[in-house]
Amino acid sequence: MSIQTLTTSQFRNLNYANIKFHQKLNFIVGDNGSGKSSLLESIFFLGHGKSFRTSKIENLINAESDKFVVSVKDDQNHQLGIQRDSNGNFDIKINGDSKFRLSDLAKHVAVQVITPETFKLFFGGPKERRRFIDLGLFHVEHQFSDLWRDFRKVLLQRNACLKNKIFGQQFDFWNDSFCQLSEQIAHVRAGYVSALSVELNIWLEILLPELASKIELHYSQGWSNKKDLKQVLAESAERERIYGHSLFGAHKFDVKFNYNKLNIDQILSRGQQKLFLIALTIAQSNLIFKSQNIAPIILIDDIGAELDETSRTALAKAISTITCQLFITAIDQTALEPIIPKSEKYKMFHVEHGVITSEDE
Repeated sequence: MSIQTLTTSQFRNLNYANIKFHQKLNFIVGDNGSGKSSLLESIFFLGHGKSFRTSKIENLINAESDKFVVSVKDDQNHQLGIQRDSNGNFDIKINGDSKFRLSDLAKHVAVQVITPETFKLFFGGPKERRRFIDLGLFHVEHQFSDLWRDFRKVLLQRNACLKNKIFGQQFDFWNDSFCQLSEQIAHVRAGYVSALSVELNIWLEILLPELASKIELHYSQGWSNKKDLKQVLAESAERERIYGHSLFGAHKFDVKFNYNKLNIDQILSRGQQKLFLIALTIAQSNLIFKSQNIAPIILIDDIGAELDETSRTALAKAISTITCQLFITAIDQTALEPIIPKSEKYKMFHVEHGVITSEDE
């Protein structure tokens, strides 16, 4: 998928805008606070129903309004839109029809973002890495969404039994379902992480060729892979009764990013970490494209931060070969120079005080 036209109204500090984008490469330049990150945020919100910058929806609505609207027309001529008001109500439309859910919209719009906050994948704990992997699984593995929904219901029931000290047949029923679904999800995740690892290595050879051979993903399923989950739960039964919730299972999985068996953030520089994150995002995007034949949209905020000219030149090489539509922001055009292709296959935008203008206007 690529966005042909984006319309925003009352979103953050952006003025009403109707913008036509390039199908592959779009650069957005502007000072801090100008609205360039808000432009990326509006696209992200369309694909996720939430912001990558704040959990408070009211912060996304212009101070002079009680709602905002974001809509796009894609390269297949589909019209996709979302309205959100200050009371938290959604109105989602696909080709003019309402009564759709966020998950329906997400199937049409696969959006990934790289910002300074993305470094949480390294130091933000397992929750951040789980969110990243499960985003890819949602788009790549058709069965995952249903499996995860069923698992969450069973997890709530099992935790309720532990919290309220309800055991016997009722607990055994939920425990059996919990183990069965955990093992199914672990199998699906393991396959996905393996495929992601193979795809990642391709992009690491472009972006971090001197380090690629020593970087690996390590998947932990949420309990010891040397033991059956039922055995692990039986051995930890007393601890779970004390804590009142499930200590092991599919909800506790993690993926570590290692270099020579050490965490990447302990070895790689900040710039190298950013290139790794870009390689990881492109790898996941390619898996989504291969599975769904829908090219995700990649948003990269503040490309100049952490990346020197050599790193940006490597990024330019990667950009020239990917199938995704990209939106890249920078404070000034100088930071973009190693990335801007010599051909005219891109569009440049400038943002000032919430007003977005194209360089060719």
